[in-house]
Amino acid sequence: MNPLPVSQPLAGIRIVDFTSMIAGPYCSRMLADCGAEVLKIEELSGDHMRKAKPLRRGHSTYFGHLNCGKQSLAIDLKAAEGRDIAAELVSTSDVVLENFRPGVMKRLKLDYATLATRRPDLIYCSISGFGQSGPRADHPAYAPVVHAASGYDRTQFDYQGDQDRPAKTGIFVADVLAAVYAFGAIQTALVGRLRHGGGQFIDVALMDSMINLLVYECQAAQFPDGTKRHLYAPLVALDGFVIVTPINQRNFEQLADATGNSAWKTDERFAQQEARSENWHALMSELEQWTKVRPARQCEDILMSAGVPCSRYLTVSEAITDPQTVSRGTMARAEDAAGSFLVPNAPFKFAHDEIAARPQVPALGQHTRQVLRESLGMNLDQIDQLVKRSVIAGA
Repeated sequence: MNPLPVSQPLAGIRIVDFTSMIAGPYCSRMLADCGAEVLKIEELSGDHMRKAKPLRRGHSTYFGHLNCGKQSLAIDLKAAEGRDIAAELVSTSDVVLENFRPGVMKRLKLDYATLATRRPDLIYCSISGFGQSGPRADHPAYAPVVHAASGYDRTQFDYQGDQDRPAKTGIFVADVLAAVYAFGAIQTALVGRLRHGGGQFIDVALMDSMINLLVYECQAAQFPDGTKRHLYAPLVALDGFVIVTPINQRNFEQLADATGNSAWKTDERFAQQEARSENWHALMSELEQWTKVRPARQCEDILMSAGVPCSRYLTVSEAITDPQTVSRGTMARAEDAAGSFLVPNAPFKFAHDEIAARPQVPALGQHTRQVLRESLGMNLDQIDQLVKRSVIAGA
């Protein structure tokens, strides 16, 4: 049987992307990875992330990670002409994505209700900290604020047991999680439009996204029974740390045999699942006597070979160059004016479609002239006049 031709599943879909920072750009980058044409609308000074470190010769790989594969248009949305241009672009597009605070797009007359009069089948997705409605809708919120407000940080603090305050935040879980939910919601709306017709407004909140992450915790908050959940903690190894997760009975028995502790299988503290859960700390303490005299890699090799889930703690640098990561093609090369660098591909693969990071990172306003000429039919003189009046910018 001949293989199906490779294609891009979202080829032919156009996205007008008004987002900046992380959540929105991460969502639209995944859409671009799937073949959508993404028009990134930036203010004349550019997305704030263009100045975010790491920088090489003034170019941010942080920005490139989030925005490779898009087209950049620099348009002043505070100017009436700029807003008119944006609205015209939307009328030729399938999806709008924005992450301003609620109310901003309405003031700019670029909200769903306004734009849908020109494009009734428009899919419009808004990402915000607390959502488009409710008493906190207007509150400013970045991921660290939402981590605290959602219960996530407090839960992690309670789980540690030996800290005097919640942990510092440096990984913006809420942004990436909301981006993924927005990505899925947009696809669902596009399928709905294909099947049933009509447009859709999508409201994605970082707060809602984080609460969805807390599966067990949401239920335990409603039905507390005083039972302490056993936690998975690092175990000391000779040269680092490992984590071991013998969740089911078979894993536990494999662990006991692999570490030379077959007596655990008849120890009343550990032999059965319920008792083992109650004595989890004791089991891990005894296991640590085995791990701490062996290198982390040796612990991982022995236990994984025995069928026991285990990993040593890697750095990000080690993880992105790990043989498994390389063999999967997890990382791809992107390129800007300062050279090339690695970014992750989307974490899913299609057998017959091409899903991959597009390599080129757009310069600020790089595609403004081209898109206005090709999509809106403007001539060179009209475009030059807009540049002179600082309505747009671009090479």
